[in-house]
Amino acid sequence: MVDLLIRNANVLQLADESATILTDHEIAVSGNRISAIQPTGALDPSHAGAVIDAGGQLAMPGFINTHAHTAMALWRGLAEDVNLASWFNDYIWQFESNLEPDDVYWGMQLGLLEMIEAGITAVNDQYWHMDHVARAVEKAGTRALLGQAMFGSNGTAQIDETAAFVRRWDGGADGRIRAILAPHAPYTCDDEFLGASALMAERIGTGIHIHVAETREQTQASLAKRGQTPIEVLADCGIFNVPTVLAHAVGATPGDLEMLAEVAQPVGIAHCPKTYAKLAMGYPNLVETRAMGIAVGLGTDGPVSNNTLDLWEAMRLTALGQKQLTGDAENLSIGQALRMATAESARVYGQPDELGALAPGKLADIILVDLSGTHHLPLNSITASLVYNARAGDVRTVICDGAVIMQDRAHKTLDKGEIMDNILPRMDRLRRRENAGNIQRYNP
Repeated sequence: MVDLLIRNANVLQLADESATILTDHEIAVSGNRISAIQPTGALDPSHAGAVIDAGGQLAMPGFINTHAHTAMALWRGLAEDVNLASWFNDYIWQFESNLEPDDVYWGMQLGLLEMIEAGITAVNDQYWHMDHVARAVEKAGTRALLGQAMFGSNGTAQIDETAAFVRRWDGGADGRIRAILAPHAPYTCDDEFLGASALMAERIGTGIHIHVAETREQTQASLAKRGQTPIEVLADCGIFNVPTVLAHAVGATPGDLEMLAEVAQPVGIAHCPKTYAKLAMGYPNLVETRAMGIAVGLGTDGPVSNNTLDLWEAMRLTALGQKQLTGDAENLSIGQALRMATAESARVYGQPDELGALAPGKLADIILVDLSGTHHLPLNSITASLVYNARAGDVRTVICDGAVIMQDRAHKTLDKGEIMDNILPRMDRLRRRENAGNIQRYNP
């Protein structure tokens, strides 16, 4: 007996940086793991607890969002056509001064609803009131790596508080939730605070999720002030003594990248191309970064700098952006783009042996994608269509940890009506900027 059998599916397979399709296969799931991938008909459907007929849809690993502030969906569309400093100082850090814990709970549910609909089964999220974020993830049935954002100006006591959060939630929701420390950035946390965060992460056996070198201007400002790049600052503070997720690293220098390629602990970069384009932050050369063996995964960032929580967009922008940046249309091939969205994002997320591929023994995070829409036809290349044609709305069914959380676009865990009924009455307060104050100032 198996718990779930997905029949009549085409299955995406990635080997190195090439992509192939297994046609007319079935996927057997036992508990929360894939137990077999084989031609359809190899297993009698009566031996399965539940059967899904994919009807020729494509089965692929659930997407992993390697960097997000999901609950910021609350302010989608409210900080438009502004530069990065204004985005922080005149909008975001004023909006966030209005936040109450329950706002984050419902905002997180809204973002999770959107991510499920886009085939995202795991998110690396850094935000406030993370116990409420964890509760939302637990309810949604998805997977998450969660870190309570910390500003150095709030004092070192918060490091102990966030360590307590890690102890409460690491391994929570039957193992779907992992927890991490999340000092915000080297321009909002001084060296003492960063060092204390690194020591705490070592002590409790977790990693670090941090923004760094978001722009080349931040790198130049750090060099002018202290003679070190932001990434060199992190190294001196001991951040790389533990597994680390670096959000953005757009301003990483060649020397920074050489150092990252040599550190002993796993270090990955979360690449969020739509945010970079929207806020004119610049664009990194990922071809060079990946050639050095540094893991680069895809992220959405928050919905105020991205407007959507959609990794199909991120994958497409990444592939197109690297071709444009390097002037070489052969760079970042279809197979490489799909690998970044799956196996490489799993490396950044910290579970490369369990996520990011469909194979026996892997965790059963599976999405079914309908490629019958007019925008795919004629379907001459499934893999090309995934990178350059697919939309979030093509995702029909989402399975996380072996459980069906959306089937034929019907949600099984979250209620859109309930979520909006709880969010809309809060919005007058949450949109307020007059006399709201700032929780921080952006001054790199």
